[in-house]
Amino acid sequence: MKKYLLSVLLLVSPVIALASGGGVHLDRANIDPTNKESLQRGARTFVNYCMGCHSAKYERYNRLGRDLGISDDDIIQNLMFTGEKIGDQMDISMTREMGKKWFGAAPPDLTLVARVRGIDWLYTYLRTFYQDDSRPFGVNNQVFNNVGMPNVLWQLQGTQKAVYETVVDDEGHEHQVLEGLELEKAGSQTPAEFDRTVRDLVNFLAYMGEPIKQQRQSLGIKVLLFLLVFFIFAYLLKKEYWKDVH
Repeated sequence: MKKYLLSVLLLVSPVIALASGGGVHLDRANIDPTNKESLQRGARTFVNYCMGCHSAKYERYNRLGRDLGISDDDIIQNLMFTGEKIGDQMDISMTREMGKKWFGAAPPDLTLVARVRGIDWLYTYLRTFYQDDSRPFGVNNQVFNNVGMPNVLWQLQGTQKAVYETVVDDEGHEHQVLEGLELEKAGSQTPAEFDRTVRDLVNFLAYMGEPIKQQRQSLGIKVLLFLLVFFIFAYLLKKEYWKDVH
């Protein structure tokens, strides 16, 4: 029984941690999981900007072809760069030991990150890096304070600086509070284009977390419709059997 309770606590602890770490406004991602073009763009962004450090080892390349409508040739030419086979998992060559040595902690696998963090958290997180010279990589994050990850999308977004507001607490002490972010140097994309890039990336991350979500929901609707029709016939049959009893 104790082992069972411990297992439950370990499972719910990330949710509790996320719930207790509130206070930051999250922007709505507004992704469309049925938009295959968005998912294809998100896959390309993930491979080009995220897979240098983060794996997605619970997803296979050939599954992308089936689910996102990408041919094997296009996957091999545009999404595979180190000689993997089409049926391989989306893994990386960097080991956990290497990651811990270089970054202080091994970069996590991102297959299930959308289910753990939530799509709005990811969408806001990826758009709120700002310059902070006190951090090892020169950036911090509005959602994830003291983040240990560099802003890998800075060339697209540009660089942002923090805008602080001076507030006075109940004891009369002044504090600098992060009020918002301001674009300091433009990137290769406009803010609207960058928002779409991040939305596509989050859409792809959400897809990887549950690839069969669309099929499951479609099947669920069909099952409910079947049960509704079955109920009608069952009710009529019941009335036919019991009509002479009363």
